[in-house]
Amino acid sequence: MLRDFQAEAQNGIFAAWQEPNIFNVGVNLPTGGGKTVLMGDTIVKMDRPTCAIAHRQELVSQVSLALNRENVSHDLIAPKPIRQQIIRLHHETHGYSRYRHNSPVRVAGVDSLRESDKDRWFNQVGLTIIDEGHHVLRDNKWGKAFALFPNSRGLFLSAHFLRADGRGLGRTASGLVDKLILGPSARELISRGFLTDYDIYCPESDVDFSDVPISPTTGEYIQPQLRAATHESRHLVGDVVKEYLRLANGKLGVTFAVDIEEAKKIAAAYNAAGVPAEIITAKTPISVRSQFMRQFKARVLLQLVSVDCLGEGVDVPAIEVVSLARRTASFQVYAQQIGRALRPMLEDVAFNGAPVWEVWNTLTDAQRMHFIGVSKKPKAIVIDHVGNTSYMSQRHGRPCSRQNYELADLPRKASVYRGDSLKTCTNPDPLCLKAYERFRTECPYCHYVPPVVSRMSMEQVDGDLTLLDPAVLDAMRQDVAKLDGPPPQVFEGAVGGAILKNHYNRQRHQAELRRVMNLWGGWRLYLGETLREGQKRFYLTFGIDVMSACALGASEADALMARVQADLTSNNVVEAQAA
Repeated sequence: MLRDFQAEAQNGIFAAWQEPNIFNVGVNLPTGGGKTVLMGDTIVKMDRPTCAIAHRQELVSQVSLALNRENVSHDLIAPKPIRQQIIRLHHETHGYSRYRHNSPVRVAGVDSLRESDKDRWFNQVGLTIIDEGHHVLRDNKWGKAFALFPNSRGLFLSAHFLRADGRGLGRTASGLVDKLILGPSARELISRGFLTDYDIYCPESDVDFSDVPISPTTGEYIQPQLRAATHESRHLVGDVVKEYLRLANGKLGVTFAVDIEEAKKIAAAYNAAGVPAEIITAKTPISVRSQFMRQFKARVLLQLVSVDCLGEGVDVPAIEVVSLARRTASFQVYAQQIGRALRPMLEDVAFNGAPVWEVWNTLTDAQRMHFIGVSKKPKAIVIDHVGNTSYMSQRHGRPCSRQNYELADLPRKASVYRGDSLKTCTNPDPLCLKAYERFRTECPYCHYVPPVVSRMSMEQVDGDLTLLDPAVLDAMRQDVAKLDGPPPQVFEGAVGGAILKNHYNRQRHQAELRRVMNLWGGWRLYLGETLREGQKRFYLTFGIDVMSACALGASEADALMARVQADLTSNNVVEAQAA
């Protein structure tokens, strides 16, 4: 049975396919939101030849396992040894296998689909589903694989429909999607008890990434330089193990490493500290991977050290802690890695004498939140050793936040303002190190108020007007007063008339901007933020403080008003109408 938000997404898929010129639909559903469940149910309801495409060997097995769990009979387009390993995995995991040779439903790796292998089935396929659909561009191997099915509709699934390189996933941009359906954000699913909440800790790091460039084509750090910078650290490996022992000793964890060399060091350090650990990479055989997963779930292994895998398409509900030892410029990678720990741990929780997970979808939101609270994992733990959450790096913010999902190509910007960007609590006694939203004036966990380093510029105080130097603040007030006051005394004639017109035009546009800003501020107050916190959030969200915004010219005021209104609209905030 689909959950309500999954059913809503599926209804949106079918409705979109009824629209003219809508052939390929993208669905944005966060990690842990049940994309594979939605995939299996859609295949059954469509009841037509289908190809489900994954982009790596381990993801082929995960998609196949998901279809097996949903009782969907399917074939596998993969080398014979891989097929045999996946079928064995079906039996080990579920006690049965729905593998059927020549089934009209088939699962394939993107690299296993070749033009030379085309047969009648390729033309018969009426539905092509691509897991991790944010990979699909018209001119890359996923787009070319999709083109092998000329009579098919497309369904592209992803936790975050965006790319680090800024290329749009829509048909009119660089991709193939005709319509995007947005499911709930991870934060919404956390608040409803479908995902577990989390705390982020950010220990101090000695890794220097300042000279590591970001590729203009991929939007990600250039790997050789990233690896070199990571390897130069003298403390990273020891800190990873030390902080795990301090914060999460005995819990099941995944550590994301930058490469195999670093993963070997980390795994060796875990084992030396009495924490059983193994390494998993994209090249780990399925049989070995499944063995590690069994040992992991049985707590024979406590740590899996991952290199370029376990970030996508992996369902391991037992994960309690994620350690980040690999820097990434991609929000997609960052959010998916943390998302591995957000699935609830419900194995030992009962409801009316039965396992609670059996009736999870029938419970109320409050009941689900209660059972998560009394489970062995009331909150997941994230330990960020490389500054992925820090606003001084990529300003990723919280991984559960809704992003700006656009199908159009987006220009990469040197600076991105985010209202939910994070900073680390520096309270030394007691040691906190938790990450919290940068707009807050104190740590919400230990209530530590960080000292103010300087009061001279807006950048140094994050838009907090109360911290500005009095002389700076007074100059800003004078700019606003000049705009709000009477027009300047001017000579008569065309020049004078133009100056008067410009002054009144600026006031009119400012009035519209301030109306929308007041609505935005009232919304933040309604959500429990103080006026001071709201002002800081405004600066971090839009890149300008509220007082400077009130002195903008007409065109700049219009541009900012559009951005503020877009934020309100995306959050379903509307102005109350008088009765």
